[in-house]
Amino acid sequence: MEKKFYVLHLLPPRPTFAYDMSEQERAIMQQHMVYWKELMDKGSVIVYGPVMDPKGPYGLGVVAVSDEDELKNLIANDPANGLNRYESLPMRAIIKN
Repeated sequence: MEKKFYVLHLLPPRPTFAYDMSEQERAIMQQHMVYWKELMDKGSVIVYGPVMDPKGPYGLGVVAVSDEDELKNLIANDPANGLNRYESLPMRAIIKN
């Protein structure tokens, strides 16, 4: 089955989140990083990580999934879902070396 690609935009609860997380928020974000790293190791994630935008850092990722239901499942199972929120958009093509 041909994979579909999506860009994920992880929106934090506040613009200063990357700089002033509570210990509980930090623990959730550590679980979040482990979750996405495991998906990367399985080939579902092409790239992910924080974007240090001066207006407020946010997360960005590109995923390869079979369908939109798989994408929704990845997002729903993220330990940081609820603390943060996601926006996702389909990509037409992925060009890799």
